[in-house]
Amino acid sequence: MPEHLKDDALDRAKRRDQYWRRDQWKPLIHICLQWNDLLLELLTRDLKMRYQRSAIGLGWSLMRPLSQLLVFSLLFRKVLPLDIPHYTTFVFSGVLAWGWLSTAVPAATTSITGSSELVRRPGFPIGILPVVAVITQAVHLLLALPLLFIISFMETGAPTLSVVALPLVFLAQALFMMGLSYLVAVAHVHFRDTQHLVGVILMLGFYLTPVFYSPLKASEPMALIHTWNPMAWILEGYRAIFVEHAWPPVDIYWKTALVSLPMLIAGICLVERGSSRLVDEL
Repeated sequence: MPEHLKDDALDRAKRRDQYWRRDQWKPLIHICLQWNDLLLELLTRDLKMRYQRSAIGLGWSLMRPLSQLLVFSLLFRKVLPLDIPHYTTFVFSGVLAWGWLSTAVPAATTSITGSSELVRRPGFPIGILPVVAVITQAVHLLLALPLLFIISFMETGAPTLSVVALPLVFLAQALFMMGLSYLVAVAHVHFRDTQHLVGVILMLGFYLTPVFYSPLKASEPMALIHTWNPMAWILEGYRAIFVEHAWPPVDIYWKTALVSLPMLIAGICLVERGSSRLVDEL
């Protein structure tokens, strides 16, 4: 990002900051509103840097989920059939949702350590960096959503009124990922092995989450890995909309919030109250 754009965005945010000094605690929504200019600049910077001099630009964000869809469809429909109805829609919804998690959390892990030149600037809001990582990767999910609608329409028919619940499922996943992102971002500042540990956990999580296979029933052995898996709840919401054309179960929202809010609050507190320590560690 050009230095004059950084300075202008930071100056505008600082001028607004004087109206937000009444409380030391700043909820996540306040952080985003207070620093919206800087947030937009950082989002634009990340996307430009990622696809600089690329022939098809953002089109590359569709290549990975489409290639996974092709492999899973061939493997589990022709070679080892799983007999899951509307499998293409089923697996593509899972691949997109998991893809957002598997790209956003690693990006958030290094969001603070990878922006040390910004973090060291006086008045810079460190808490905005994990938010940028999650939102940047959400752009890729939003670009692929039209394809999911098309595949769902071809396999299961026209969408029903339940599609209006999609933003709620989207927000539930964003809340869960924000909570994770803040915790791993702070942890990585102090323990640089966090980045590698996150990669291993996400690899294992992909196979322990019903991305390409049906969730285990409650009566089956090892059912707890899905019963207590927040991403399994979120995938259930997406598939209710795109595969079954039904309303997502209400319990996925409160269960996700119950898990995510404590992580999010703890992460924001660690960033806001330990900003000086984070800078020293860098």
